[in-house]
Amino acid sequence: MASEPLRLAEESESSPGESELAVNPFDGLPFSSYYYELLEQRRGLPIWAARFIFLEHLESSPTGVVLVSGEPGSGKSTQIPQWCAEFALARGFQNGQVIITQPYPLAALSLAFRVAEEMDLTLGHEVGYSIPQEDCTGPNTLLRFCWDRLLLQEVASTRGTGAWDVLVLDEAQERSVASDLLQGLLRDANLGNLPGDPRVVVVTDPALEPKLQAFWGNPPIVHVPREPGKSPTPVYRETVPSDLVETACQAVLELCQKEAPGDVLVYLPSEEEISLCCEHLSKEVGTLTLPWPPPRVLPLHPGCGQAVQAVYARPEMGARKVVVTHWLADFSFSLPSIRHVVDSGLELRSVYNPRIRAESQVLRPISKSQAAARRLRARGFPPGSYLCLYPKSILELEAPPLPQPRMCEENLSPLVLLLKRRKIAQPGECQFLDRPAPEALMQALEDLDYLAALDDDGNLSDLGIILSEFPLPPELAKALLAACEFNCVDEMLTLAAMLMAAPGFAHPPLCAEEAALRRALEHADGDHSSLIQVYEAFIQSGADKVWCQARGLSWAALCRASKLRGELLELMQRIELPLSQPAFGSEQNRRDLTKALVSGYFLKVARDTDGTGNYLLLTHKHVAQLSPQCCYRNRRAPARPPPWVLYHSFSISKDNCLSIVSEIQPQMLVELAPPYFLSNLPPSESRDILNQLREEMTDSSAESEPSSTQEFRDACVLQ
Repeated sequence: MASEPLRLAEESESSPGESELAVNPFDGLPFSSYYYELLEQRRGLPIWAARFIFLEHLESSPTGVVLVSGEPGSGKSTQIPQWCAEFALARGFQNGQVIITQPYPLAALSLAFRVAEEMDLTLGHEVGYSIPQEDCTGPNTLLRFCWDRLLLQEVASTRGTGAWDVLVLDEAQERSVASDLLQGLLRDANLGNLPGDPRVVVVTDPALEPKLQAFWGNPPIVHVPREPGKSPTPVYRETVPSDLVETACQAVLELCQKEAPGDVLVYLPSEEEISLCCEHLSKEVGTLTLPWPPPRVLPLHPGCGQAVQAVYARPEMGARKVVVTHWLADFSFSLPSIRHVVDSGLELRSVYNPRIRAESQVLRPISKSQAAARRLRARGFPPGSYLCLYPKSILELEAPPLPQPRMCEENLSPLVLLLKRRKIAQPGECQFLDRPAPEALMQALEDLDYLAALDDDGNLSDLGIILSEFPLPPELAKALLAACEFNCVDEMLTLAAMLMAAPGFAHPPLCAEEAALRRALEHADGDHSSLIQVYEAFIQSGADKVWCQARGLSWAALCRASKLRGELLELMQRIELPLSQPAFGSEQNRRDLTKALVSGYFLKVARDTDGTGNYLLLTHKHVAQLSPQCCYRNRRAPARPPPWVLYHSFSISKDNCLSIVSEIQPQMLVELAPPYFLSNLPPSESRDILNQLREEMTDSSAESEPSSTQEFRDACVLQ
């Protein structure tokens, strides 16, 4: 039924010479010769054999849902979007675009580049992408690659589920919060009841197929044939090495000296180790005596930005590529030239603990499905090599079958805020692939209630509706709105952008000169004001990359902060929130900025219990220290740590650090925090001090006129 209207250029077997007049149906221009070169490569992908059955299922699925199951490297992420665009073209794009979600912004960007190339279209016109601080789309965009969290934000802000002909939820096995929630919302919406007969395609690794099949009610499934070639036999170590980076580098150097063809893919746990490995390898490969050009070492992690395209570029003179990455490339970023894999078998993940409102950096074994995906990277004729830097017993006894759902490991406050925005009163009743822990949902609801985002009935308050418009954590959005009351919007816009995009230096100072340049950027009021000072100095430098390098700052991160600040300013203007003139550095502005921060971050306050920097957190009895990068730690003795501090984040690690810290006065906390929050604090000396201050301030205010008291409260509390 669908094959006749969907017959396009790639179905023709003609050569470029015979198809000189063939016209691209998406832009009306003749196909280039490069299009046909790429077309031959596409026809060699394992998924190409499933093309017609996919289009048939897409046309005839009774529920409007199609499940695609295939291994990494089979071509799912590049070909499925193009076939969906053909399907939508045959229907005249009656509902809008074809949207493809990705769990990582970098994957959305990279795929948009590749698919635009394969379709012989212009990136930013017919094919585009939407990722944080970068929207490369236009009025004629038909195929849009999107970070799944951005699409979730859009869906939460509109009625229904948005306007699209086909929605492709790619890499569902990654189990991102946004992907899981989008599936729940779409299942609840019942596609058959939506206008325009939209379609949903869920693309996954075979390991998650049974769970998705049951969740969606047995939809049609397209099984992608396995890629031809043999998988290598894993080589395991007897013990876990004490230094993963050194061991991985040694393995790569040994491979580079062999004549075995193919590029090398190295998996390490974290970005820090990726950077160390790349730095070490870049030095060492230059010293090797090789009959061919030295290998090119390339990092692959979320901070790479558009430089990620280098991993796909053909190296000059046949040089080997060594790509160093982590969990980001478990299922995304298929590199056909890879023949050798060095796998640490570990990943470093942030896991949120709702009971203590803290992030834990957890170093843990990868799942069995991740290990299988990494092994498949070295498949071929003949097979390459797969070196595991861990014993086989770890994989068999400690590795879980599938990656942990991020829904069960992240702070759910932003998620609950979006669910409330969608008028789903009880988040626990939503459809989830894996239901979050009840205590995590309760903690999220409690935090939103403290922030005045909920009314007495548990629905979003007027303030909560505005908070849900911002692409920020609820507490940061609340601080930004409070800045409207305290006339420090300009400074809070800068601070919000910096906290989200560039919260600190890229690495410890490398020399005394760099340390001195950094100290010049520190502000007496703490880390928050220091971030504002860094941003303003960056702008005054003309966004100079050399200026950033001299101070150990990430130029790319500061550029992202600049873009995000512009987006936040545009959003505030659109919803007609009051702005203020810059006044950073004045005494009044310093007080106002602290008040705005306390209004949003009163849940994140700690008190120095003994005068030596041992901080007891108010909301629980954990003790933490200031991070080594904190400006208070860098001051000369005998400077004492501030008695009361407000912090941006608390991470449970080997040293339990408070990050991004500024001093506050406890009187300000009593003024601005909800009274019931102070009453609910666990018993401690800190709570007793605050309650005593509250009594003293209540007695003092009782002596003043009621009208002036009301004016004071209106100025200090944003409800």
